[in-house]
Amino acid sequence: MSYIPHVPVLLKESIEYLVTDPNGIYVDATLGGGGHSKEILSALSDDGRLFGLDQDAEAHKAAALKIGDDSRFTPISGNFGYLKTLINPDLHGKITGIFYDLGVSTHQIKEGDRGFSFMEEGPLDMRMSALTGLTAHQVVNEYSYEKLRDIIFHYGEERFSREIAQEIISRRPLETTHDLREAVSSVVFGKHTIKSIARVFQGIRIEVNRELDVLKESLEQAIDILKMDGRIVAISYHSLEDRIVKNFFKSGNESGKIEKDFYGNPQNPLTPITKNIVTPSEEEIKANPAARSAKLRAAVKTGESE
Repeated sequence: MSYIPHVPVLLKESIEYLVTDPNGIYVDATLGGGGHSKEILSALSDDGRLFGLDQDAEAHKAAALKIGDDSRFTPISGNFGYLKTLINPDLHGKITGIFYDLGVSTHQIKEGDRGFSFMEEGPLDMRMSALTGLTAHQVVNEYSYEKLRDIIFHYGEERFSREIAQEIISRRPLETTHDLREAVSSVVFGKHTIKSIARVFQGIRIEVNRELDVLKESLEQAIDILKMDGRIVAISYHSLEDRIVKNFFKSGNESGKIEKDFYGNPQNPLTPITKNIVTPSEEEIKANPAARSAKLRAAVKTGESE
């Protein structure tokens, strides 16, 4: 199956905030089809370097076609939660900028066999990488009522989580995305049905891929491998991701609370450089409706992490 391209969101803005030194070393932690990476490379000099990370083999194939043979670019297979392991230790403390385009890619959504989309019939999978052990099938069919309810409520932000979890359990075993969609639509009626289905799929997908935990782990490591004055730019698509990014940029930790040293001095390794969230223009949203929920934040490393 051919790779379905993901239209790069906030492309111009991403490069403006990320690339401060054309001779620098950059990391695209979410390579995808290579759209943002190609633009980053176009802003670099012959001495600049870019590492592109992705755990999806299909993404690497697509990125290779888009970027071509460029000696400045190094693709790396792996999950960005292992940033410090994937990036050579010799480069730790020397990275100029790290970019994240979070969430699920267009290709993963559109490819029915991956099980991400409620619009496409497919198995209950939802793994962003075939290397991941847990599948949506296991979550839907094996989790307790309490655990399933909490995932749908906290990760899906769905207020009918109790009723939906109970309905899923009563219909077990569920085998396909259609089965899961039917379970949700039998509980939530009217104009809110589609939104509730999307929230349930989101919650289960986040659980399968440990998306929020992995993001927290990666941001902690990003601070460590950045050079002083190095930048992190992150685009998120839902409030859970955005809250994590906002807190890390504000305080250097997931709580959002700035820690102080023995003398009461604030100890924050990062300083936000986007006072307001950067969002797509009306023109971009019209051209690419998938961009409508995108929020870009950027921060600069101004202090040492513990």
